[in-house]
Amino acid sequence: MTRPGPRRQSPPDAPDLFDAPAAGGASGPRAPRRREAAPRAEPGASPESAISVSTLTRTARDIVEGAFPPLWVRGEVANFSAHRNGHWYFSLRDAAARVRCVMWATDARRLPAPPDDGMQVSALGRMSVYPAHGEMHLAVVALEATGDGLWRKALDQSIQRLTAEGLLDPRRKRRVCAHPRRIAVVTSPDGAALRDIIAVVRRRCPIVEIVVVPARVQGDGAARELVSAIRRVSRWRGVDTVIVGRGGGSREDLWVFNDERVARALAACAIPTISAVGHEVDVSLCDLVADLRAATPSAAAEAAVPVLAEVRARLASRTVELRSALERRAARARRHFEDTARDMRDALERLTARRRARLEIAAGRLDALSPLATLGRGYALAMDDTGHALTSARQFEPGRAFRLRLRDGQVDARTERAGVTPPTSGDG
Repeated sequence: MTRPGPRRQSPPDAPDLFDAPAAGGASGPRAPRRREAAPRAEPGASPESAISVSTLTRTARDIVEGAFPPLWVRGEVANFSAHRNGHWYFSLRDAAARVRCVMWATDARRLPAPPDDGMQVSALGRMSVYPAHGEMHLAVVALEATGDGLWRKALDQSIQRLTAEGLLDPRRKRRVCAHPRRIAVVTSPDGAALRDIIAVVRRRCPIVEIVVVPARVQGDGAARELVSAIRRVSRWRGVDTVIVGRGGGSREDLWVFNDERVARALAACAIPTISAVGHEVDVSLCDLVADLRAATPSAAAEAAVPVLAEVRARLASRTVELRSALERRAARARRHFEDTARDMRDALERLTARRRARLEIAAGRLDALSPLATLGRGYALAMDDTGHALTSARQFEPGRAFRLRLRDGQVDARTERAGVTPPTSGDG
């Protein structure tokens, strides 16, 4: 009897093609091979025992996946392509080699932006073989660009779009209410940011009401909840100022505030807004579109409400200043009234004196022309019964009765004789 040759070792977790049961054999544990049995042909060792292509590629996949644990691979992105179903296909290359890569849509959605060709990245993935084509590839589950690569790219693209629409124009920013009665805080109800805001508001101005509008500030669905909360406050319009934000965290934790949906909702809010995201060094898209950017949630609260004691002190000071100003204005008005009254009195006296003088002159002239003045000088005025003056000798027929008006009375008279004086040469 001949001994069989040494068996080929299979990698862990890989199917043993060479120990596959014979056709028609029962499945389950293999029976111990008896040494006396004749050696059988190994699968693929001859045309008669050839295996199928699908068996080969599946076996290759199992061998590759079993031999390589998930690992980070560094290289340059090439031939990037985004499929309409959300999957990403690209290659990673260096100076000497290239490997195909695929990133499924569920993993790609976690990244802020797709990589660009030529971008240096580190990819976490597992080597595998696509059985249908028999091609080896790296199934990528995480991708990090050198520095802020992908994150910076996504933020820059959003900034460009919002700038083109005018949402980052400083001229559209509104002044935050200086003395609010009620403020709204859109944040996580369990976060430290809300506790900081409440503590600062209570210390500075306890009469201001705080309305908490809860929303998740990180993770899946956070952007949708923030947009809904901002729109709800905007429709209500029952507050004077809206604070949107959260405390510090990693770049991934804060990234929801770089979501364009949240930024657009904040820009469209009908109420003046304050953005307070992370720490002082963190600048988000919401910070750029809000009416006011605060470095921290505590700083946002300080910007939203004044110190009540200082307001009361300013009010008392302004009251004193207003009273003094009113007293000064009343004194000026009184002096102005007195001066005006004196000027009017003087003007009336001067006007009266001028008119009296003119009247006296007119009276003198009238007196000089008055018939009474003539009568006073010894003349008499003849009048008929109706009081009309008789000025011609022709009007005095013999026997006509008339009256003579003298300086101190009247005398009844009758014409005895009247003569007409002939005109002189000078009378024409």
